[in-house]
Amino acid sequence: MLTKNSRVYSLLLILIDVIVLFTAFIGAYVLRVHLDQRPLLNEVVAVDYFASALFIVPIWVVIFAVLGLYRAETYNRRLIEWAKIGVGAFIGILLVIGWEYVTRASIFPARLVTVYALVGSFTMLIIGREILRAIRSLMFRYGKGIKRVLLIGTDDTAIDIARSIADTKRSGYKIVAIAGPKKLIPDGMNVIHYSRVEHALKNIPADNITAIVQTKLYESVERNQRILGASQSHHISYSFIPGETEFYSGKNTVDVFLGYPMISVYQTPLVGWGAIVKRVFDQITSSILILVLLPVFILLMILQKIFNPGPLFYLSKRLSRFSEPIQLIKFRSMRDRPTAHLDAAEEFRMMGRMDLVEEYEKNRKVENDPRISKFGSFLRKTSLDELPQLFNVWKGDLSLVGPRPILPQEMKLAKNRTALLHSVKSGVTGLWQVSGRSNLSFDDRIELELYYAQNWSFWLDIKILFKTIAVVVFRRGAQ
Repeated sequence: MLTKNSRVYSLLLILIDVIVLFTAFIGAYVLRVHLDQRPLLNEVVAVDYFASALFIVPIWVVIFAVLGLYRAETYNRRLIEWAKIGVGAFIGILLVIGWEYVTRASIFPARLVTVYALVGSFTMLIIGREILRAIRSLMFRYGKGIKRVLLIGTDDTAIDIARSIADTKRSGYKIVAIAGPKKLIPDGMNVIHYSRVEHALKNIPADNITAIVQTKLYESVERNQRILGASQSHHISYSFIPGETEFYSGKNTVDVFLGYPMISVYQTPLVGWGAIVKRVFDQITSSILILVLLPVFILLMILQKIFNPGPLFYLSKRLSRFSEPIQLIKFRSMRDRPTAHLDAAEEFRMMGRMDLVEEYEKNRKVENDPRISKFGSFLRKTSLDELPQLFNVWKGDLSLVGPRPILPQEMKLAKNRTALLHSVKSGVTGLWQVSGRSNLSFDDRIELELYYAQNWSFWLDIKILFKTIAVVVFRRGAQ
């Protein structure tokens, strides 16, 4: 799992690369055009050259991203990083030259500008990243941005791992606790020792653990599942480093860590670049939609005051990513009433409608809810009541697409599945809405949302958004 610190580091790398590339391109132009008096091959004015740089630099950054230069497995390995920088810069220059050849446009005023840009960008990118690496090492020295590790094992592999990452300022890891035989603790290492792994898992919050590393599977399958489940419920990373070289898996991420094959288990593919792209997409799209739909918001607010007197909006406490509470904003569709703070089942009991209590407890919805006003029914059937959730998306509480944010009292209904369900941010729309929406049972809805969390892709989001438009237009299942 990519931690918040890793994401911040990746974003800093992007920022540095953008600055460095612009500097390299500008420097190449100044060196050849202004400091070299020889005739130019093409007359390219500064404004046109800088405009071309504005177009070229983002393409180079995309090339770097495709090469994995913003992933931990690359930037944590200096030689691999340098090699990929060289490849990326070379591919970028070739693309520019190819574009010049195909379009007959002149981007570089002289051939030396191309050489200066290539050599300068490669050199400055390495320098920039080395400076950032030095800053990160300095932060590690003072305990900033490190992973606090619970090491679980019973063999010599655990001892080797503990010794190898003991130097926190170099590794970025700090062994906080070790679960297993006391002999696993290297001499002079000050860590918390747990003889039983169950005690270690219970104290994860108290020890402020942010990563679990296991070096040997227990014979008890249930015990191993308990360790993995603890990492999921606490939303921390879990890595398995088997001592037996015969242990491989094609389903999880396999890497090499300190000479050992390491298998990392991810709750969801929505990590790293996926999370960054999704957030940027949400921010831009919600901002545009809010501006475009502003007249609709104003009209609905006026109609709400006329046909459904009372508060304009309904704020509902829901649980989103990592089960964090948010205030979900909707146009109020129910009549203003003193029992609005109660759970729906309680309200139906007070009405004497046990048939509605049974229907609600089964599906968490009722088909004909007597609490809904006529105007509110129109809002729900057209899904206009959910428009204010765009502000939740803009704030970052929700995503446009994701599992539906559940009520706190629904936590017990999802049983042990909420940890995985809430490994991704909740959304305005989702897979269950476009697969039957309120016609689905609560259990079916949870199964679909778990599938989304485990199989996320950006294109799945786009597909769901287009299907949502069709569902709203044809009003299938909206309640």
